[in-house]
Amino acid sequence: MIRLNKKDYQLPHLEWLAKQVVEGTLSGLHKSPFHGYSAEFLEHKIYTPGESTKFVDWKLFAKTDKLYTKKFEDETNLRVHFILDNSSSMHYPLRKNFDLKNLNKIQFSVLAIAALMEIFKRQRDAMGLSIYAEEYEFYAKEKNNPGHHRMLLKQLEQVLNEHPTKKRTETYKNLHQIAENIHRRSLIVLFTDLWQARKNKTELFEALRHLKYNKHQVLLGHVFDYKTEFAFDFDNKPTKFIDAELDLQLNLYPNQIKTAYQKAVEKYFQQIKDTCHQYHIDYLPADIQRGFKPVLLPFLTKQK
Repeated sequence: MIRLNKKDYQLPHLEWLAKQVVEGTLSGLHKSPFHGYSAEFLEHKIYTPGESTKFVDWKLFAKTDKLYTKKFEDETNLRVHFILDNSSSMHYPLRKNFDLKNLNKIQFSVLAIAALMEIFKRQRDAMGLSIYAEEYEFYAKEKNNPGHHRMLLKQLEQVLNEHPTKKRTETYKNLHQIAENIHRRSLIVLFTDLWQARKNKTELFEALRHLKYNKHQVLLGHVFDYKTEFAFDFDNKPTKFIDAELDLQLNLYPNQIKTAYQKAVEKYFQQIKDTCHQYHIDYLPADIQRGFKPVLLPFLTKQK
């Protein structure tokens, strides 16, 4: 079991953990999709004794009786922009430690993004990142270089060190702003729990539509804890429920509202799925209790 205390959060840990998550998911596949990458032929250069013969142009050798290797120029195949909801509800359930077997929603989302970044890094793709809660907290445009990748990981690590209280979710406002910042066609991957105020539900769906209108491919990672947030599985004893973003508290026996709660949440989740289908947005349910494979496998098995 890997357990990292707050003082132990270091970039090598997050980068190492992301690699472990990716390799662990790959181990269940028959072959790795990272057997190569798209590159554009640039020129020939004279073969230097001792270097790999992998890129020797044998057809040219047959014509000239001289060894030349093909020099390639890396080509960015895809632009990916990750969006992370950093509101207080995403830090549920409260965790004192970082335990891979007992993550909360923000820890799960950060590590999922870091793992996806590892996948796209291997494919030489450009990546950007936006983080928001009530305000638009961080933005980095899509780039493809090691320094940029490390900077994004460091920013994600800072999120892990935060324990925000009463930071409301303003997803719809920030998505409109993010949509205006991303000018070139990209794959947009959003991680959020979608616990939006009921009155703002229509605005949320319009914001998702805004991203799609700009010709981006949009994937919605809907992060939730199925046991408590969907099934409402609590012991039936006097319990105090506290809203993570508002000054609201409720004291009751869970069974008093369990049936009504489940019906309301099931209806809301179905509305989200139906809206994504209507606007051609890829919907990816991300139950933090099920691990990373359901999130990563669609990226690992789909041809680029």
